[in-house]
Amino acid sequence: MTRMARFFDRLENRIRGFLSRYPIVYGFIAGVGIVSFWRGVWETSDLLNIPALASLLFGFLLLLAIGVLVTEFLGNRIIISGLRGEKKLEEKTLREIEDEEMFLSSLKNKIDRIEKMVEKLSNKD
Repeated sequence: MTRMARFFDRLENRIRGFLSRYPIVYGFIAGVGIVSFWRGVWETSDLLNIPALASLLFGFLLLLAIGVLVTEFLGNRIIISGLRGEKKLEEKTLREIEDEEMFLSSLKNKIDRIEKMVEKLSNKD
């Protein structure tokens, strides 16, 4: 089983690496895949004569149980910003957005420097 999982993991990495250079094509293919998947789920539910209300309840409970319900429909950023008491992006002033960009850029630079130091240390060994 792990051999097959490794194969598909490598395949996914190669495909994602290639398609990331063509974001419009990547988005189109992803959209077709998502719609096709959900159409299959819908058609299968119809074939099994699962009532719409039962399907709604099952889907709700399943998403709730696996922890995807809130993050899928709201997103992590919205939840985290709400917990921090931050303003919504459209409520922020240009100055606040620029300050946040500068802060994130500074963090990125620090992380890059730390990566370089770790590489140097690992190369010495």
